Amino acid sequence: MRKLKYHVATTIDGFIARSDGSPDIFPFEGDHVPDFTAALRSYDAVVMGRRTYEYGLNLGVTDPYPWMDTYVMSRTMKESPNPRVKVVSEDGPGVVRRLKEQQGGDIYLCGGGELATALLHEGLVDEVILKVNPLLLGEGVALAPGLRAVTSLELLSTKVHRNGVVVVQYAVRR
Repeated sequence: MRKLKYHVATTIDGFIARSDGSPDIFPFEGDHVPDFTAALRSYDAVVMGRRTYEYGLNLGVTDPYPWMDTYVMSRTMKESPNPRVKVVSEDGPGVVRRLKEQQGGDIYLCGGGELATALLHEGLVDEVILKVNPLLLGEGVALAPGLRAVTSLELLSTKVHRNGVVVVQYAVRR
């Protein structure tokens, strides 16, 4: 069975973007970037929420991960601007369950926080990989807003980069 991995940049205080959804607070250079790029290449599919997708769309990017099958979970977006990108308006957790049962490599949960929370509630997230940035934001898009229950994690690995970014990989305990 394929694993769903919530792989996301975060501030120390748990925000994955500014309140307007912009991730511009995170460094896009440094020794952590090649590791992240290599990790992205290991995924076969990506799942993201509409606001995450629309951030790139507003920059003119209609297919952010052309080597992956791309699924955008949205109740409001009716059509995809790119034939490779599938907009899913039906039961998001059900779609993720079916994806996990298919043959293939791991699935990248790109964001956002609300989608991650919904998938955590359903027990569908297998790993949480955090790129913890040496920043305090104070407010913004939370990592897992409205999480109703404690989700226990088991540490799998850590890596500290020279620029202060710490990558922490956890397995979700069932």
